[in-house]
Parts: sequence; C-alpha cells; structure tokens
Amino acid sequence: MGKNLFQKVWQNHLIGKLENGQYQIFMALHLIHEVTSPQAFGMLKDKQLSVAYPKRTFATVDHIIPTDNQSRPLQDEMAEKMLQVLSDACDEHAIEFFPPASGSQGIVHVVSPELGLTQPGMTICCGDSHTSTHGAFGSIALGIGTSQVRDVLASQTISMDPLKVRRIVIDGSLKPGVSAKDVTLHIIRILGVNGGVGYAYEYAGSVIEAMSMEERMTVCNMSIEGGARCGYINPDETTINYLRGRERVAEGEEFERLKEKWLSYASDSDAEYDDVVLIKASDIGPTVTWGITPAQAISIDELTPDPAEAEGLDQELLQDALQYMQIEAKTPIKGLDIDVAFIGSCTNGRLSDFSEVAKLIEGKKVSSSVKAIAVPGSERVDIAARKLGLDKIFEEAGFEWRLPGCSMCLAMNPDKLVGDEICASSSNRNFIGRQGSSTGRTILMSPIMVAAAAIEGKVADARIVFGLE
Repeated sequence: MGKNLFQKVWQNHLIGKLENGQYQIFMALHLIHEVTSPQAFGMLKDKQLSVAYPKRTFATVDHIIPTDNQSRPLQDEMAEKMLQVLSDACDEHAIEFFPPASGSQGIVHVVSPELGLTQPGMTICCGDSHTSTHGAFGSIALGIGTSQVRDVLASQTISMDPLKVRRIVIDGSLKPGVSAKDVTLHIIRILGVNGGVGYAYEYAGSVIEAMSMEERMTVCNMSIEGGARCGYINPDETTINYLRGRERVAEGEEFERLKEKWLSYASDSDAEYDDVVLIKASDIGPTVTWGITPAQAISIDELTPDPAEAEGLDQELLQDALQYMQIEAKTPIKGLDIDVAFIGSCTNGRLSDFSEVAKLIEGKKVSSSVKAIAVPGSERVDIAARKLGLDKIFEEAGFEWRLPGCSMCLAMNPDKLVGDEICASSSNRNFIGRQGSSTGRTILMSPIMVAAAAIEGKVADARIVFGLE
C-alpha cells in the first residue's frame, strides 16, 4: 500500500510515542518572529535552558514593524522593545536574524521560501497560524503556540497527534480573472471554517499543478482558515525549478541528489486518504467575503445570504454577520462602497501579486474616496518590484507604496482601520477587529479584485474593470 506525503514526512521525523499517547516529532526548520518568541525565550531563561539547534532556527520581524518609517528606535515603545528583545535573544543563542535594512527582512512566510530555507520533505513550525504556507513545497508546516515555541527552542521537537488527510482535487481550467486566492476562498466556503479540524489538506488536480509556486503558497496559506492543521502540495518540477539557485539551497551534484529525494516525498499513486473532495474549476468565480469569517464568501455575481432560509445557529450567525458588516440580506456585494484598499500580507504580498496588478492598473486612478496601500512582503520583493518600476506604477495610480511588513493584515502596527471603515483586502482573515478597529469591516478578495475596488471606490468585478473576459 502506497503512502501519502503526510505519512512519509511524519514517519521520517517521528521520534516516538509519549506517555500521554501523543507523538514526539522532530522539527527540521523553526521560524520565529517578534510576537510569540520573546515570551518563549523568557521561559528558556527561567529554566536555564539553551537553544538546542540554533542553526535550524531563523528569525525576522514582521507583525509590529511600521511600513512608513522603520528607523530605530521605532516610534512605538512596545514595538521597539519587542524588536530589541528578539534581537538580543538571537545574539545570545547564535540564531540568524533578518532585521530591517538587512536586505532579507520581511514577513516570515515570504522570507523563508524566497531564501530557499523552506524545502520539500521538511517539518516546519512557527509561532504563527499561517505557517501552513510552506506546505506549498511539499512540507508539513505547522503553526504553534508560545509554549510550543519554547519546546522547539529547547528540544527541536513538538508533541502532537497524527492527522487524517483529505485530498482536495481541483480539475479543469480557471476562467480569466480567477486566481489562486479565489480557489482557496471557494474551498473554505464549501468545507467551512471547521471542516478541516483534525486534517491535513492535500491540494491536487490540474488547477494546482498549473499554478506557480507563489500561487501555491496562497492556497496553502489559508488552509488554517478552513480549520486544517496544515495544507500541502506534492513537490514536482515547478517546485524544483523554484528552488534551483536559491541562496540557501545547495548547488551542482548536491542539488541533483536533493532533487531526487524531494520528489520522492510526493504521495504515491496508490496512496489512501481519509476523505477526497472533488471541485470543478468552472465552478469557481472571483470570490469575496461578505461576513466575518473566510467561509462567509460568495462569488462577485451572487447575492448575500438570507438568514430566513437557514435554521438554528446558522440563522443567528448569518444575522450577526450581516448586522456587523452593515449589509442587507439578498443584496449584491458588488457595488458596496469601500474606504480602504490593501494589497499585501503573507497571502498575497509576493512579486507576482504586484506584477499582475501593475499590468492592470497602469494608466488608471484610484478613486478619490479610497486610501490604497501596497505593502511588499519582504525587502527582496520590494527591491525586485522597484527594479521593475512597479512601485512607480502603483504610486502613479494613487496607491501608497510602503516598506515591507504584515501591515493591515493584523494591524499590530500603525496601519489600522478607523471606526467602521470598510477595507477591500488581499489578506487572510476578516474577523471582527482584525484590522485594528473594533468596528472596522474587512472584505477578503484577490489582489486584482482589490485593485478593481480601489479604482471604482466600491466592490467591483475585476473582469469588467480590466476587460479580462
């Protein structure tokens, strides 16, 4: 009987079964940032422990870093303290740190892949829920809590239960104007925010196979939003071509040896799964959220749901979401006025995201009623974008081109909504208060859909705005 990738990677990193019934798993790569690691380092200090494998740990700063002025000391005293604690801890434990102006700083889930630290067959962890991003390379990538960050620093292991595996197959060809972001929002809409609890998601099918690595990262990034512990895509030639020549990847004969090993992690043709879901690409349209979870999403041409057509708790959830969003039932989402447009985040803050938008917005102007910001996911993305002149295209269209960081995704920095402003966002969560205001409203969508909304001043169909059909 063949094995799927999760089973292969699990077996390769399994240390043993613990007394509590869980399993101890070795972590090949540990990524840390300034939010969850300072407390973990404090716990190590209290127990007089050192970092077990400092060469397997890499640090950057992303959540709290401002995107307009990153000169030290940071204007926010708490942010400056968090950054300094992380920097000092990395010095103390000989951990490599990518600070601002190093050329490699940025969102942790953008930095690691672009450096080539993320590789197939790895177990990867980080104190951030969107660590699932790295599964795009054929790795098992897990978001962990602060106490687990401590455990990994001290032992390079975590304890966990094995996961079931659901294979999600998307076959066919995507229509013009439909992107990887629409694919992942569609999946979450179908399976729900709790549908993946206890599962690893394996994404497959002709649509996935045709995606670039950056598109695959977008899909895997939001696995956690569907309740899955992680999500992955089997490594193939697209994976290999992305890794070839990366800074932290071996070259020559060693690369060829690694290539063979990496490809061997792909699920066997006769592997078994706990569940299989089939999705037609033709059923996926430009998708946007209307509510307060990523699953509360509809195609741009659909109407918002009617709570009267639901029962029990579902009815209450729909009513609460519509009330919070100040949206009527059974009305178009298209045409809803927006105040802010945000392109960035670990979901859609890579070079290809900005390149695709730049091709469409050149010669167009952001609505005077909209504040629009574009925030590259890393310094390397920023440098590459500037070399291509993308920053100028965005600025001429009316976007602010910012410095790298998480920015408005979580708003643990100055980039926040004010009052009940409504934001068209390429990020990954639309929870209440997510973007820095307890009454702020977030509509998730793809980068080109954000660009269309920014230009129109309202939620719009990018296919129409940019003539993509």
